[in-house]
Amino acid sequence: MWIIAIILVYFAVLMAISRLAAKRTTNETFFRANRRSPWYMVAFGMVGASISGVTFVSVPGMVLSSQMTYLQVCLGFIVGYLAVAFVLLPVYYKLNLTSIYTYLGLRLGSHSYETGAWFFLLSKMIGAAVKFYVVCIILQQFVFDALGVPFWVNVIGMVLLIWLYTRKGGVRTLVFTDTFQTICLFSALLLIIYMVMRQMDFSLTDAFRAVADDERSRVFVMDDWQSPHNFWKQFLSGAFIVIVMTGLDQDMMQKNLTCRTLREAQKDMCSYGVAFVPANLLFLSLGILLAQLFESQGVTIPTKGDELLPMFVSGAANYSPFTLDLSPVTILFALGIVAASFSSADSALTSLTTSYCVDIRKRTDDERLRKRTHLIICGLFVVFILLFHALNSTSLIDAIYTIVSYTYGPLLGLFAFGLFTKRQVRDRLVPLVCVASPFVCYGVDTLAQSLWDYHFGYELLMLNGLLTFLGLLGLSRKAEGTCE
Repeated sequence: MWIIAIILVYFAVLMAISRLAAKRTTNETFFRANRRSPWYMVAFGMVGASISGVTFVSVPGMVLSSQMTYLQVCLGFIVGYLAVAFVLLPVYYKLNLTSIYTYLGLRLGSHSYETGAWFFLLSKMIGAAVKFYVVCIILQQFVFDALGVPFWVNVIGMVLLIWLYTRKGGVRTLVFTDTFQTICLFSALLLIIYMVMRQMDFSLTDAFRAVADDERSRVFVMDDWQSPHNFWKQFLSGAFIVIVMTGLDQDMMQKNLTCRTLREAQKDMCSYGVAFVPANLLFLSLGILLAQLFESQGVTIPTKGDELLPMFVSGAANYSPFTLDLSPVTILFALGIVAASFSSADSALTSLTTSYCVDIRKRTDDERLRKRTHLIICGLFVVFILLFHALNSTSLIDAIYTIVSYTYGPLLGLFAFGLFTKRQVRDRLVPLVCVASPFVCYGVDTLAQSLWDYHFGYELLMLNGLLTFLGLLGLSRKAEGTCE
């Protein structure tokens, strides 16, 4: 019951923030927050919004299979955020965009515009629903099963809470709620680390030394080009992941476009881009400390990294083999994943509403349409989550994640063609290229595995974008003027 009380208090604070932020709201407020957001609040909130509930659970466990090599990707993130700040943001601000996909219509044509928007809508809806589904499963296991609450009630209740505090203020509300949720997320993370240290009788200095001396703390892999953890593969992939999944993603860009000026938006982008390295270092350090705790207690370390932190929480809850009390650990765990999942899901639902109204229906001033769309998208979100639960297949969820990662490649190709060429594409054929590119990319990946035993990792995104770019180039002709 303590966990339910904490969640209700947490939601009450979100509602209070929402009511204060959502006074005298219009579509302009919902979509762009009247472009008055303080850049430092956007930057701080975006750190939490970029960390989903799945990340909260999964990143600590990465040390079991790939050590701390994920930090190589995070270093690449910094380069990606610089590219977004100084290449993409100036274009978005110059054109005064509400939806970033409007650029595709101005530069390439209406078919390109709608193709980009639909790729975003489908990718974001499926990807966000999968992430929230995983979090709902975890909450069901640790909280609601003991209370006899069915899974479908859990899902509907959680999505309803998000709808209630985002339905009026939209992105303006999110700027403030994300700040609060980021504080909760990192408070929970730091307190869990402290409790693990206390369990091991570690001081802060002891913990630093234990993490640094552990063989799982290796960060750089420079000696194996075949390895998916090779530095240059992960560094370059990290840069392109940010360019595509932040700079070309309406969900991630919408709050950045609420800053007063381009200069403030650039400060916001660079600030939270750099913050990802220490943030993920904390998650990975927690993973190493948990592994050491398990080994010291004679507990078998789980084979799946995603089970590392939940197993610790479960052990604390069952009073064995750990001596921690149920209340602090389980409550902090629940608070952490709720904060991470809410801040990720609320921005996804708001951006989906924005993209549908602006890009598909092209009605930016229709408040009735916006309210109806927001409610329908929340309903679809629930349907997708319950569908994943009914199918109940981990392999299927993994496949969905893979499919979603493929769908971001065409967005990379579309924007790259628009920004870095002055050629005019045959707009009507653009949807065919964008649909074909992921299938060709899949074929190349399969062929590489069978012929050379080479497994594409994050670099699939770059290959997919390149194939789309080349396809558009083959369908293009010279043009004297563009909208660049």
